[in-house]
Amino acid sequence: MSSDSLKSHADSFSPPAEAQPADSGDIPPLEHRVKQFPHRPGVYLMKDRAGRVIYVGKAKDLRHRVSSYFLKAAAEDPRIAPLLRELHDIEYLETDSEVDALLVESRLIKDIQPKFNRELKDDKTFPYLEIHVREDFPRVEFTREPRSRGTKLYGPFASAGSLRGALQVLQKIFKFRTCSLDIRADDPRWRWFRPCLLASIDQCSAPCNLRITREEYRKDIQRLLRFLEGGKRELLRQLRAEMIEAAQQRRYEEAARLRDEIQLLETLDQRGELETHLQPEVFHVDPRKGLAGLKKVLKLPKQPRTIEGLDIAHLSGSEMVASLVQFIDGLPFKPGYKRYRIRSVQGVDDYAAIREVICRRFRRRGIDEEGEVLPDLLLIDGGKGQLHAAQEAFAQVQLAPPQLVALAKREEELFVPSQDQPLRLGRHSFALRLLQYVRDEAHRFAQHYHHLLRRKSTLGE
Repeated sequence: MSSDSLKSHADSFSPPAEAQPADSGDIPPLEHRVKQFPHRPGVYLMKDRAGRVIYVGKAKDLRHRVSSYFLKAAAEDPRIAPLLRELHDIEYLETDSEVDALLVESRLIKDIQPKFNRELKDDKTFPYLEIHVREDFPRVEFTREPRSRGTKLYGPFASAGSLRGALQVLQKIFKFRTCSLDIRADDPRWRWFRPCLLASIDQCSAPCNLRITREEYRKDIQRLLRFLEGGKRELLRQLRAEMIEAAQQRRYEEAARLRDEIQLLETLDQRGELETHLQPEVFHVDPRKGLAGLKKVLKLPKQPRTIEGLDIAHLSGSEMVASLVQFIDGLPFKPGYKRYRIRSVQGVDDYAAIREVICRRFRRRGIDEEGEVLPDLLLIDGGKGQLHAAQEAFAQVQLAPPQLVALAKREEELFVPSQDQPLRLGRHSFALRLLQYVRDEAHRFAQHYHHLLRRKSTLGE
């Protein structure tokens, strides 16, 4: 079920004034009924014996999520057990995507205010999506302290992580800004402002550089508002009509942009899991000082903005995998994370695995290819041998490498191509801390993938 019919469903699930206990004479037990739920995203509504909705939740797989409530561990969970004691019936609404499910869940929680959605939240306030509609170029942001006026507010959302993930996914479609800059359309000085890398990876239309007019940007915001309010199908019809009109009037660039927007909306269910787009909220390094330190230590002509980290994971040579994580302006950018299952290497050979990953990662990005952002710095987990393997791989694909560095874990020595001896940075160096952060994040991501494959092979999952 799409989110277009959200309002009518929210009304239909309002608690009845004088509800009577449901007759459960011929109804199978709930744990058997939920096995008929679809393997699709959606929201589920838990009801008590009087027919009142006591909890609303979302799921990327309704059957798996709702079935988990009938496991022994759920009954022993002190936060879930009180809910299960009052549970009498469960209904569900199927949605087109996990993002749609998140928005439907939010609207139902707001309209119904179920008992356990209030009681199961943590000690923080619920998160909201806030759009500053009065600005020349409205910004979109995550907030726990919404303003009382001057903004459009969506929420509350039950999951901060899912909301942050949805924000990343929707930004790829509608290309809105999330920065706090005070951008004014009548100030020509913005034409000389340097946009952040979100513009380079086509995730923001760069109003900070006046690359888009105020009117066109606000059209995108209006489309976002319509989507958030459940008008996805009507929005798609409008976009198709605008695309046809733009093509007929030979505004081909605008028509192409609308075509891409339509395709992204139509394949929203294929955009990946929301949690994979989550950006960390707290960082243990100062990214600005770390980047400035790297520029100084590596004698770079300018401060690096994009850093990628590569790590190899294996257990006795089995299920060898690799991860490639991406940092932008010193912060993790999870939509840029990639993972690889090593194909061409037999046994334990980290050097060969590094060569394979770099060839696969960079072969498709030819020297003259436009529209792609190559990293300013590529960090390899290892020492001189791993660094040489990376150099050989770039030579193999005939591509000038970015700044390469290898960080050896034992002594935290930094190997660079231009020097025979490793650099030894101070233990409290901001540059070293940032490189350690990238290295450790690559290692964590590789290990996570490795464990997933191990579970599949040993448990048959």
